[in-house]
Amino acid sequence: MHTTDTTTALDVRAVPAPVLAELRRADDAGRARAATDAGPGGHPLRCCLTRARPGDRVVLLSYAPLLRWAAETGCDPGPYLETGPVFVHAEPCAGHPGGWPEGFHGGPRVLRAYSADGLILGGRVGAPAELPGIAAELLADPATAVLHVRAVEFGCFMHEVRRA
Repeated sequence: MHTTDTTTALDVRAVPAPVLAELRRADDAGRARAATDAGPGGHPLRCCLTRARPGDRVVLLSYAPLLRWAAETGCDPGPYLETGPVFVHAEPCAGHPGGWPEGFHGGPRVLRAYSADGLILGGRVGAPAELPGIAAELLADPATAVLHVRAVEFGCFMHEVRRA
C-alpha cells in the first residue's frame, strides 16, 4: 500500500493468481499460448509487477481487465471493454507483494479512471515517480471505481489500482 499527501491509500493489483491459472489454460481470446524464453529480459510481467530477467520463461496472453474486474465486483464492464497483450511468468510465481511496484515502470504511463458503469471518467499521463500521486488524486474522486495504468506507446494494460 502507498499513501500520498492526498490521504488516499492505494491498492495496487497485478493480475490475480486464480485468473492467471485460467489464462494460462485459455486466455481471454480463447487460446492456449506457448511459453517462450524472455531472451534478454525486460518484459513487464503482470503477474508479479516486476521485469522479466534473462532466461525467464514467459507467456504473452490476451487479457480483458475490465471484463475480469466487472465479474469480480458486479460492476458493468462498459463500452471500453478491451482485450490486449500481457506478459506473465509461464509458471505461477510469488505474485505482487503489494505497494507501488518500484522499478516496474520504465517510462511515462497513462492512468485511466473508470466509473462503476465502465465509463472512462478521464485520465492523466505521468512519469514513473509521479504515478502514485496521480493515482491517489484520481481515486479521490468518489465517481472513480478503478484505475488502469497503461503503457503510453502501445496502450497495454500494466496493472490496476483501487482504493485500499
